[in-house]
Amino acid sequence: MVRDIINKSSDGTALTKEEIASLFRVPLFSEESAMVIAASRKKSEAAGRGLAEVHAQVGLNIAPCPKNCAFCAFAARNKVFREKVEISVDEAVQKAQQFETDGANAVFVMSTADYPFEKFADVSQEIRKSLRPETILVANVGDFSKEQAKKLKDTGFSGVYHAVRLGEGRDTTIPVETRLQTFRNAGEAGLLLGTCVEPVGNEHSIEELVEKTIITRDAKPVYSGSARRIPIPDTILAEHGIVSEAKMAHILAVVRLALGYDIPGNCTHEPNVIGAAAGANLLWAEAGSNPRDTDAETEGKRGMTVKDCIRVLEEAEWKVLKGPSKFYGA
Repeated sequence: MVRDIINKSSDGTALTKEEIASLFRVPLFSEESAMVIAASRKKSEAAGRGLAEVHAQVGLNIAPCPKNCAFCAFAARNKVFREKVEISVDEAVQKAQQFETDGANAVFVMSTADYPFEKFADVSQEIRKSLRPETILVANVGDFSKEQAKKLKDTGFSGVYHAVRLGEGRDTTIPVETRLQTFRNAGEAGLLLGTCVEPVGNEHSIEELVEKTIITRDAKPVYSGSARRIPIPDTILAEHGIVSEAKMAHILAVVRLALGYDIPGNCTHEPNVIGAAAGANLLWAEAGSNPRDTDAETEGKRGMTVKDCIRVLEEAEWKVLKGPSKFYGA
């Protein structure tokens, strides 16, 4: 049955909920799991035209965020960061330029959900002016309105990263419909969407993994994929531990098989060789703040450099794109 489902995916036919669930249930390190991973890699190579990408994110601020997502270091209830800290415009520009110099295929600008939108646009405009015209700029911000989506587009963003998280509305205070409306707002403004099945924890059921996988597929993004949750010490979700990279490789492979060839990218985070070998053709470098890090500056801690990410992809036998992103540039 697993072989039949894989063949159906490889032929470009959309999988049903039951078929996706069957692939998630395949035992790790079984012959069938090896088949799933091999098929995922092959499909990623075909959808992405044999190329992988490295995107890089600049975090603008740290703050005790009132959205209180249980998995996030910025959540006010997690009491990791108690004061508001912002990097300067000059520092944000410098970090973005360094990413561009190092060969990032796209530069992301991230802030906490309560960071003033107009300030985000102003800082991003300075970053946009400092980069080459062809460099792809992507926004990673909280939910936004149709008018704000248009402002992001006018500022020079090609797309956004946004997701309906696992546990949305349970581990967060944000309704699923709010996330989906932001998807729609981005699309109406001409912003391309990148998304992901994340953050995966050991407690998440196959049913929820299937649900979130289908949400990403239906959103028609330029990439989906899957990423694990990094436990924040002494928080309510930390007791569930962390999903192994080996298990995540299988999960991201199933997500890839659930997506069509019209979705070229398949991401995972944090960067790891087994995930890239299993079909992840998109990794991220990070600088500044990081919602998975308890250090204010993630460089040299959880955050990898562009060169680190390129090395991981090359270890997984990927050829890394040189130049602007083909995912967001499609």
